[in-house]
Amino acid sequence: MTKILFIDRDGTLNIEPDDEQVDSFAKLKFYPRALYYLSKIAKELDYKLVMVTNQDGLGTTSHPEENFWPIQNFIVDTYAAEGAVFDEIVIDKTFAKDNAPTRKPGTALLTKYLGEGYDLKNSYVIGDRLNDIVLAKNLGAKGIYIRNNDGLGSAENLDKYETLSDIIALETKNWEDIYTFLRGGARTVKHERKTNETNISIKLDLDGTGKAHIETGLNFFDHMLDQIARHGGMDLDVITKGDLHIDEHHTIEDTGLALGEAFA
Repeated sequence: MTKILFIDRDGTLNIEPDDEQVDSFAKLKFYPRALYYLSKIAKELDYKLVMVTNQDGLGTTSHPEENFWPIQNFIVDTYAAEGAVFDEIVIDKTFAKDNAPTRKPGTALLTKYLGEGYDLKNSYVIGDRLNDIVLAKNLGAKGIYIRNNDGLGSAENLDKYETLSDIIALETKNWEDIYTFLRGGARTVKHERKTNETNISIKLDLDGTGKAHIETGLNFFDHMLDQIARHGGMDLDVITKGDLHIDEHHTIEDTGLALGEAFA
């Protein structure tokens, strides 16, 4: 089934200005490192990206569409150029006072994701307002809370922070944490192989930095395995206890087999 990241715009993909409306390019600033890490998420992890944003009164004199769309298109195109392509963009144009079911945290514009084929239990809403976390609750997903200001949207939020602790999977202010959290376990593995001749323990992180800790009892073999980690840009721990008092080939052969199983 398909996993989704439902991502807020203002305050999440870009900095939200004091007046809470990005209606000129002078007020557009991308959220620090969001471009870099969302592109890594899109390239490395198995999520569809859906932008979900409330744009109060879009199309009215207070928020003209001719001011909105050039900025919106620039944001979307900039993320796409870095590899983060949104599969859908969902925009609610109502005011908070309208209490519309289409407005976050309502799900009226997201009903197709409530059907079969979507893995909402392993999907996330990412946003800087508690209403984003309430949306996660309403969808049956989890929330990633970019916690910079608890007061944002408080006038229309009936759920208090304390009541949402079970929904908030991660609370942070930076996108590196979001990437690390979502990646957790996706490209890492712990593997053991035991035979009559050897006992092997391996830890492998394909998105590491080239760090290695190798103990096989064979210095040259340790060096060869260290080079795999170093030049492959991965973190690798290998601990092998073998029957070296008899021969070397079991240690080398079984370690190679265990490493292949870890990669698989």
